Amino acid sequence: MARLAQTAGLTDVQQEILSTVRDFVDKEIIPVATELEHRDEYPQAIVDGLKELGLFGLMIPEEYGGLGESLLTYALCVEEIARGWMSVSGIINTHFIVAYMLKQHGTQEQKEHFLPRMAAGDIRGAFSMSEPGLGSDVSAITSKAVKDGDEYVLNGQKMWLTNGGTSSLVAVLVRSDEGHPEGTAPHKSMTTFLIEKEPGFGEVRPGLTIPGKIEKMGYKGVDTTELIMDGLRIPADRVLGGVTGRGFYQMMDGVEVGRVNVAARGCGVAQRAFELGVRYAQQRHTFGKAIAQHQAIQFKLAEMATKVEAAHAMMVNAARKKDSGERNDLEAGMAKYLASEYCKEVVEDAFRIHGGYGFSKEYEIERLYREAPMLLIGEGTAEIQKMIIGRRLLEEYRFQG
Repeated sequence: MARLAQTAGLTDVQQEILSTVRDFVDKEIIPVATELEHRDEYPQAIVDGLKELGLFGLMIPEEYGGLGESLLTYALCVEEIARGWMSVSGIINTHFIVAYMLKQHGTQEQKEHFLPRMAAGDIRGAFSMSEPGLGSDVSAITSKAVKDGDEYVLNGQKMWLTNGGTSSLVAVLVRSDEGHPEGTAPHKSMTTFLIEKEPGFGEVRPGLTIPGKIEKMGYKGVDTTELIMDGLRIPADRVLGGVTGRGFYQMMDGVEVGRVNVAARGCGVAQRAFELGVRYAQQRHTFGKAIAQHQAIQFKLAEMATKVEAAHAMMVNAARKKDSGERNDLEAGMAKYLASEYCKEVVEDAFRIHGGYGFSKEYEIERLYREAPMLLIGEGTAEIQKMIIGRRLLEEYRFQG
């Protein structure tokens, strides 16, 4: 099972981390994932185990108590975790986007205040851009912050917060016209606020309400919520980076990390679907032999394995590009687009191999079949990725005529 999706050039430390995570997934996640998912139950024991492994501090610098590992190491760990249960990787993803944004853009005080506790897993992060009427058009954000002395007053409704209930720190993107004259481009008048709150639902601090979990087709276990701000007062020192008007760029930097994460999740789910498909094909017999011996099934397995390998290679390339300090929106967009589309196709092929049993909740492939569609939407739809890719290609290949 280990032949596909190998990564060349890893250090001994990276290999040891991945081996530890893989062992944890096989022993602690896969055996219980389907049962917990069917109950839509938060995987507290699994999260506690990841905390003990130090994974909440994987990319946080050592000076703040983290492991100081690369985006590549993180992505490969996410791939392994998603192979076990995609929802668990979602719990980690939003946490790391917020930690990454703090590391890259936070003030020194903000880093010292938040990062050590985030590394220990005592503070869990979530981030919020979307709104009920927003979709992919981030420039149309209507939630707003107004300066009032040494504080800002925030009002508005946000949507699709992963970890909205269980998190204790939310990075929220809102409009802030203060200091930005009328006519300023929308993306230049947005600010990211760091909002501390109590975990849970209802009014989690004065002026801030988390109504409850949104019921979903898949991606269960992890809580997805709305966030309502009604006169929420936030100190000025909780503006990410200490300066207003930079929120859009900060969020987009974080989303690039998130797109690598979604690509890694797609790779992990596709790997698991391939494992289930190739195993079932050797166990199930028709017309006097295992269905794996039928050419039609071998063709399907060949296509599935090739897609798993191709998606993994693109995900690794995108992570390494970001680690090098270079711009990686092209590579991240390509990786997210390809991995999510291939994941959907590999899962469907594994579902087809299972025949009627794939429709039964007793078989793991049924869960994967409901989980894969989320990856087509999260961190930007396929259409958004194509827009990003197309624009970047025109920049790189501009015709000089």
